Amino acid sequence: MGMDLSWTERLALRAYGVMMRALQPLLRRKLRRRGLQEPDYLMNMPERFGIYDALAPEPGRIWVHAVSLGETRAAAILIEGLRGVWPSMRLLLTHSTATGWAQGQSLLRPGDAQAWLPWDTPEATRRFLQHHQPRLGILMETEVWPALVQACVQARVPLALANARLNDKSLRSGLRWSWLSRPAYRGLSAVWAQSPEDGARLGQLGATVLAVLGNLKYDLQPQPDALALAQVWRQQWSRQEVTCPVVMLASTREGEEALWLQVLMANAARLAEFRAAGVVWLLVPRHPQRFDEVHDGVVAQGLSVVRRSNWKLGQPLPVQTDKVQVWLGDSLGEMPAYFQSADMALLGGSFMPLGGQNLIEAAAFGCPVIMGPHTFNFAQAAQNAQQAGAAIRVSDMDGALDQVVAWLRQPTELAIARQKGLDWVAQSRGAAKRYAQAIAGML
Repeated sequence: MGMDLSWTERLALRAYGVMMRALQPLLRRKLRRRGLQEPDYLMNMPERFGIYDALAPEPGRIWVHAVSLGETRAAAILIEGLRGVWPSMRLLLTHSTATGWAQGQSLLRPGDAQAWLPWDTPEATRRFLQHHQPRLGILMETEVWPALVQACVQARVPLALANARLNDKSLRSGLRWSWLSRPAYRGLSAVWAQSPEDGARLGQLGATVLAVLGNLKYDLQPQPDALALAQVWRQQWSRQEVTCPVVMLASTREGEEALWLQVLMANAARLAEFRAAGVVWLLVPRHPQRFDEVHDGVVAQGLSVVRRSNWKLGQPLPVQTDKVQVWLGDSLGEMPAYFQSADMALLGGSFMPLGGQNLIEAAAFGCPVIMGPHTFNFAQAAQNAQQAGAAIRVSDMDGALDQVVAWLRQPTELAIARQKGLDWVAQSRGAAKRYAQAIAGML
């Protein structure tokens, strides 16, 4: 398990350790600030620095790190696959964000544990491994940290990168900082890539890519509870017993809601067509700390809004549904229900230069996607979805709303796109079993 480092790499890692130690006060300040809006960030804060006194050690668990919400959804599929081949598996699940933590709680079984991954200093990562003594570590998708990898090498803990992806932008950054990235990727025991293109880019950074196993997110399956919830919402949103078309803005990022509102209100004829069709706008921001800001921005435009936190099942809605123009999805863990309640979705992160979001989930739940020009974080999935007919790319938000109109006028085309998305996902399933078998081979 040892790994030879050049003198420049050893020097770079020492300098990196000094820098990360110096930045710890800024991390504490950031966590306290985030904790004002998301209290989970204040929970078990000593764990962020490698102190796990409140969590009893239990050596031999399989450790899976899912940094945030998207990675935790992928981890859920992997963990289910691992339990299929190893029913007695005990899990250590770590995260870095509150949304990942909240999503991960539903994945735990008796004997499992959940913790924060520590800040990437040599001391904190070493304490993490000494306390938990995992049998194997699995990083999801992109999270490769120099000090963490070196600590695993020194502790002889095999560390793998699963469902691995790397876009061109990240590759350029990695090559620019190769004195840190190369020993980190080289120190991984195994890398399993989503696509051949991801594998080639990872290889350029020194990773040992054992195989291309596909994308775990294709193995998403509709859940009966989520479907039932979506059907209830659709009934609530109906007007005079007429089912209204639901257009979702999925996982929107900063600036995109304002852009949508600006373009929506600027074209009077198109706006009138939306209102005549009874369009229900379902707005689901990506990050919980922005829920209040997004709500206030919509209200400032004179639109009526009801928040998910205020529409409770079995209780009367706070307003008449025919008076509501925007439903704000300010909840966590309900994306399957949101997608299954929507007729189409505008892909968040793709209308600003933010790289887009994963659109496989939308297709898996029968929701055709309209995506903007910026999908570099999920380039392969976006290209495949477009080729399969499950998604349409437009140049800007104005084009997106024009496409909404086109699908409203041509429901047959919308139904075809929905079915093509379902077919595309169905044909791409099977990654969970392949990853589970590969990891079992390491054990």
